[in-house]
Amino acid sequence: MIVVAGFAIAFVLLLVFSNGKTRRCRWREDRTRDADGARYYHCMACGAETFTMDGKPPKLCLADAPEA
Repeated sequence: MIVVAGFAIAFVLLLVFSNGKTRRCRWREDRTRDADGARYYHCMACGAETFTMDGKPPKLCLADAPEA
């Protein structure tokens, strides 16, 4: 019974703390394309490309972002 309760709690915590805005995104880092201290990321799901200054993957999905 304790194991079942543990799974239920873990499932609820995943739902609460997961970021739905990037759920579809699968960001991959490519250090060979870094530029001026910015880290390059490429989304394997939609093909979006971006640079971040903090070295972490983007927190928003860029699939629907207008191209510059």
